[in-house]
Amino acid sequence: MASKLFVGNLPRSVTDGDLGDLVTNAGFRVASAVVIRDKMTGDSRGFGFVELAEGENLQAAIDGLNGKALEGRPLTVNEARPQRTGGSSGPRGGRGGGHGGFNKRRRDW
Repeated sequence: MASKLFVGNLPRSVTDGDLGDLVTNAGFRVASAVVIRDKMTGDSRGFGFVELAEGENLQAAIDGLNGKALEGRPLTVNEARPQRTGGSSGPRGGRGGGHGGFNKRRRDW
């Protein structure tokens, strides 16, 4: 099974190809690399994901890349966590959380 890295603190100029090359040049085979971009502007959000090829050592890649400088910025590299399932963002899933609202009685006495 392939392993996936989270790579954070990327310079805004980094492309998918640059990210893949970074990991390849560190000695690891890459299955895919993607820099996450803002849906509205297309600008980099400063992080991305790299899927290592089958058989590559995830921990060795983390150890070799975490803290490495790219364009003067120290990278944050760790194992990517599975994407959360569910709907909305926010601490309560975007469902309001019951704070305030119209049908509450106010007791100021």
